[in-house]
Amino acid sequence: MGQIKVEKNVGGIEGLCVIQPAVHGDARGYFMETYNQRDMEEAGLNMTFVQDNQSCSVKGVLRGLHFQKEFPQGKLVRVVKGSVFDVAVDLRKDSVSYGKWFGVELTEENKKQFYIPEGFAHGFLVLSDIAEFCYKCTDFYHPGDEGGLAWNDPAIGIEWPHLVGTYPGNADASSYQLDDGTMLNLSEKDQKWSGLQDTFQF
Repeated sequence: MGQIKVEKNVGGIEGLCVIQPAVHGDARGYFMETYNQRDMEEAGLNMTFVQDNQSCSVKGVLRGLHFQKEFPQGKLVRVVKGSVFDVAVDLRKDSVSYGKWFGVELTEENKKQFYIPEGFAHGFLVLSDIAEFCYKCTDFYHPGDEGGLAWNDPAIGIEWPHLVGTYPGNADASSYQLDDGTMLNLSEKDQKWSGLQDTFQF
């Protein structure tokens, strides 16, 4: 019996999947399978994972939007503590949904997972005080292969929840904050990426 429910092509974007594991709980707590190769293959997902990563971020941190150019990674992402808004942007030049985005809130309570195949830019915004973020990758990390896309490019128009601010004409985060006053927090590198018009295409 399958332990996952897969919603395919979410947001009308081919390849993006939201996955809901079956959670078995009682007074003691809960148990769930976070990954089962057989169930994934039965759902038509035949990726092979080679690396697992985990990060911890504080509220207001936005990581992204990232991709790998020569060694693209498919990513199965989830949150084990806290809450994030997770986003994928289609960068496949021959895709009918090129430049389109989809986002989903991933939390320790809803236990949803998000599969982003190769050919997408990916990022997330931390909505809770702390978020621990886990993801499986279909290729290894290759130093020097990372590319990026401006997180606030109006040509894409990502609607980051709880975020207020005025677009300054670039990816600078200094004029943005969450609606509770938490300042948006991006790495220096993530504030220098270009918009969709000037970015890499797969």
